[in-house]
Amino acid sequence: MSFTPPAEFTTRPTLNGSFGMSASTHWLATASAQAVLERGGNAFDAAVAGAFVLHVVEPHLNGPGGDMTGVFFDASDEQGPRVLMGQGPAPAGATAEHYLGEGLELVPGSGALATAVPAAVDAWLLLLEEHGTWELGDVLAFAIGYARDGHAALPRVSTTIESVRELFLEHWPSSAELWLEDGEAPKPGAIIRNEAYARTLDRLVAAGTELGEGASREERIEAARSAWGEGFVAEAAAEFVKAPHRHSSGTDHAGVITRDDFAAFRASTEDAVTIEFRGYTIAKTGAWGQGPALLQTLQILAGFDDHEIDPSTAEGAHRIIEAQKLAYADREAYYGDHEVPLDVLLSEEYAGARRSLITDDASAEYRPGIVPGLTPFAPPLRTEYQPPALAAGERIAGVGEPTVQKTGVTKGDTCHIDVVDRFGNMISATPSGGWLQSSPVIPELGFCLGSRLQMTWLEAGGPSSLTPGKRPRTTLTPTLVLKDGEPVMALGSPGGDQQDQWQLLFLLRVIVGGYTMQEAIDAPALHTTSIPESFWPRTWTPGGMVVEDRLGTEVIERLEAMGHKVTRAGDWALGRLSSVGRNPETGELQAAANPRGAQGYAAGR
Repeated sequence: MSFTPPAEFTTRPTLNGSFGMSASTHWLATASAQAVLERGGNAFDAAVAGAFVLHVVEPHLNGPGGDMTGVFFDASDEQGPRVLMGQGPAPAGATAEHYLGEGLELVPGSGALATAVPAAVDAWLLLLEEHGTWELGDVLAFAIGYARDGHAALPRVSTTIESVRELFLEHWPSSAELWLEDGEAPKPGAIIRNEAYARTLDRLVAAGTELGEGASREERIEAARSAWGEGFVAEAAAEFVKAPHRHSSGTDHAGVITRDDFAAFRASTEDAVTIEFRGYTIAKTGAWGQGPALLQTLQILAGFDDHEIDPSTAEGAHRIIEAQKLAYADREAYYGDHEVPLDVLLSEEYAGARRSLITDDASAEYRPGIVPGLTPFAPPLRTEYQPPALAAGERIAGVGEPTVQKTGVTKGDTCHIDVVDRFGNMISATPSGGWLQSSPVIPELGFCLGSRLQMTWLEAGGPSSLTPGKRPRTTLTPTLVLKDGEPVMALGSPGGDQQDQWQLLFLLRVIVGGYTMQEAIDAPALHTTSIPESFWPRTWTPGGMVVEDRLGTEVIERLEAMGHKVTRAGDWALGRLSSVGRNPETGELQAAANPRGAQGYAAGR
């Protein structure tokens, strides 16, 4: 017995085509990617073009100084699903002793002490070099044009800049110079430009063209990577952060990242981590990210009948939430940039033991599982946090990454892009970090550094404790789905700790419930907050659950009766999923985007 979508959950048809399809969190990025496909580029050329546009048009959600992860399938080789690793490590000077010596109890949520080595640009250039076909200058032309000639400010860009306007004016003058005009935030629809960033991209392209006509396309891209990691970008960034500036702690600190830290990092690709679920292969990043938590959740839910995991019912939503609490407790206990026992954590035997803990009552406990030979890390479980340097109730704007506050109010955080082409290539990628509110703008470069280190702990001995040279456990978690070895869906969402929670609902509704991609995106969303947040100030809500009101009063009241502390977020408030798909038998392509926020877009033909 399976479940099917109620008619009221359906709002739009899934988009169909046979040439190429793309979807992202901004229509200009989708349009740029689609233009590349229309002009003969492949999915990887298109994804890179769209991603650099996202840096320009969604600066409140991501930037060149941030990070990204992708999961992709190249139809021209036999490697299967691969992960594009664009998560930089902690700088050599980022020791817990240094931060504690600076009077900090947590890694700040904004400011250069929260900066991991920027990795997004190098990762995108690696993808273009190894799997693309276009020249770098042609791919970057879209982003350069929007940066130099301008683009209309999204309402949320304006709102975000306004929220940090006083911070910019009082403490981050370089950010004020770029983002404010006469001390005011741009109005929605105002044309905003970033000439400094356009020049940065020009210089990356020039690094390759200066090699002369005898150089190959790959050598030109490699020269741009060197200019980024060993040349003018690294030099300007390292010099800029030497000056102390305001952090989310309410105190001023210099950064610790150096030119050597930039030079020591290179993006890479690796095999995806996979499981089989209801006849489909689900591919994710390794446990240096949170991706395997989705796989663990699916393994737990695999032991229930189809109708028992319908997210539209109280009982189904309850089982889903309880399974997620168990999987995310394991994320906190074991995941990090080290050898993680995924053979145990993803095993059917382990999942069965975890499944047995799910009862008819909501749990408000932190319950990691037991892995032989390992002691699970116990993070500080704070329900609230007030930095000592700030007055009671005082907050620094622009920190963290959750898409929604505990009340359900939408915030900015991250971007996503999916592309599939007629050749069978497919990619799901989630760029993030380096948003305009994460640290002061580097004037010479036109962008700021990211704040991913806030996901590490200063407590010693944990799998994601702050360690020089180690990657913070990122929340960026795109998904690729395969059937009989062929990619059939790519999907992802912004949302910090909620990214995989919302993707789980999509997968259950499509794979188990038979929804179309668009129906699955449009259906009511929900997630748990009964897990330690990955972002500053790292609090949690024991037993917490956030739902869209469209789930229905009867279902919500039943969940409350089970013991869930439910927050109603509104009718269309949670998630910004997008997806593309391909039918291997017919070659038909599909795409779907999120109506929430009226910002996501899907296109193709």
